Amino acid sequence: MEDISKVTIQAEPGSVEIDLKRTAVMVIDMQNAFVSKGGMFDLTGRDMDYIARTVKPNQDIIRAARKKGVKVVYAVHRITADMKEIGPMSRFNMTPERMKNPEVRNGSILEGTWGTEIIDELKPREDEMVIVKRRFGAFSGTELDMMLRTFDIRYLIFTGVATNICVETSLREASQLQYLPVLVSDACAATEQSRQQSSIDNIKEIFGWVTTSNNILEALKTDYAKGKK
Repeated sequence: MEDISKVTIQAEPGSVEIDLKRTAVMVIDMQNAFVSKGGMFDLTGRDMDYIARTVKPNQDIIRAARKKGVKVVYAVHRITADMKEIGPMSRFNMTPERMKNPEVRNGSILEGTWGTEIIDELKPREDEMVIVKRRFGAFSGTELDMMLRTFDIRYLIFTGVATNICVETSLREASQLQYLPVLVSDACAATEQSRQQSSIDNIKEIFGWVTTSNNILEALKTDYAKGKK
């Protein structure tokens, strides 16, 4: 009997077959600090219209994944109030002096701030995993690998921001841990548009596959673009 849980995704550098029963959608850092006006990226001059375009593809993929019983896993970047995770030599633009500004602090990734919350459009369900990470990568120092292996997950579909920082770092970690990662190019955004392609090229060359949200939705047999739910 044909295993209907196995589907083929059209991707680059070539199509890839995945088993939906062993697949998870990894939503990386779709939180106010990086996606919303008034968040850390907005306050440091990022192109928020460019980043905002990722929200709908994420919504569509998450909705389709839930309908098919594919796990959705969220990773959020949060650090403690004393910022000990950053260290004195980090180039990460968070300093005690800057955090004295209430607006900057609230839009940051310090624990307990609005900036650490997943955006309203993509709120996780109560039964979905939310991994809190202290570093750029979702696997570094977290329980993510253990949790994925508990559910026998092998294939990871990556979305989120920023493509060239936390998404690519997490995807590279996944590749080194023997997962098979797929990046959804229009469901993620880099810190600058010019940096998006570099990450895509790196991933296609060695670390995994790159596809589009339409290809993911086609593989999941759910065409939200035409209103079929």
